[in-house]
Amino acid sequence: MKLKQLLCATAVLVHGAFHPVLAAEKTGVRVVDSFEVGDNVYVRALTVEKGSNTLWVGTSVGAHEIDLKTSKPRNTFTRQQGLANEYVFAVGIDTEGYKWFGTNAGGASRYKDGKWKTYFPMHGLADYWIYSFANDKAGNLWIGTWAGVNHYNVKTGKFKTYVKELINEWVYGLSVDNDGKVWFGTEGGVSMYDGKRWRSWTHKDGLGADNVNNLQASANTGLGTRSRHDLTTQVEGLSSYNPNYTFSIHAAPDGVIWAGTWGGGVSRYDGKRWTNLTTQDGLAGNIVYSMAQDDKGVFWFGTDKGLSRYDGKTWKNLGKADGLFDTHVYAVTVAPNGDIWAGTKRGVVRVAPQ
Repeated sequence: MKLKQLLCATAVLVHGAFHPVLAAEKTGVRVVDSFEVGDNVYVRALTVEKGSNTLWVGTSVGAHEIDLKTSKPRNTFTRQQGLANEYVFAVGIDTEGYKWFGTNAGGASRYKDGKWKTYFPMHGLADYWIYSFANDKAGNLWIGTWAGVNHYNVKTGKFKTYVKELINEWVYGLSVDNDGKVWFGTEGGVSMYDGKRWRSWTHKDGLGADNVNNLQASANTGLGTRSRHDLTTQVEGLSSYNPNYTFSIHAAPDGVIWAGTWGGGVSRYDGKRWTNLTTQDGLAGNIVYSMAQDDKGVFWFGTDKGLSRYDGKTWKNLGKADGLFDTHVYAVTVAPNGDIWAGTKRGVVRVAPQ
């Protein structure tokens, strides 16, 4: 029986074990498929390659190449195949068709047609810790690291590094808007480069909602040090607050910039001012690790409390009871057919309309 023929009360056979596909009557969307990667494995990156209808999955133990038509893996890549480090935090695809894997302390590994090349600081890379990629309007590649950002010229193979221009050197999110401006989500706020000048925003400018729940402030926990990689955003086991810390950023087609913060919810910049959306508005959680926008303009936010769907007016949330492996959604992307893929600890799920 095909997945699309399954009713919400049935179970899907995945890798030899039955996983329940639970209905989300209240949400209008549901988990229709799941892909396990291991009990203690984190899915940190999901990137769609439209030309080959491929989903690239970056995990803490390697990368998977998934055929979106069949939902089956084509390949798995580890150090044995050519990765410099198995912990993959970002996957980018440049305009020449090269796949870039940003790793945790292993630099950036580039792959195409069975051939690998790894870049380290000795080659011009800003750092060994790589967390994001984005293509610019000229066809070149931006690379976010823990020591600034690189601009990589795909024709010449030359790197240029920016550090002091940023509000903070620890860069997680990257996005390029319709005008070619590059937006950077960092641990200290949001920066923008228009090709000539730089500009930055912090919580003082409106980025991130106020701490209305009086959560304990966190100056820097979990992902912000080279010595800790436990992925926690808690302080003493409780939720914490650090609104300048921007995990994700997205330049929408209408020109609005969206930023996912640590404890401050989703921030929206219309070119003049920042406004914020939080759990009080309907967001599942106020820590927003990831985000994506589908062809209908609907936003999908990966938070610490589940996956949120936002159409500009209404919110619909999915959690573990709806089929997610875990509530912390570290990665989210949109497939060419409109399905949503979300990555958490333990695996990936595919979400489709009810």
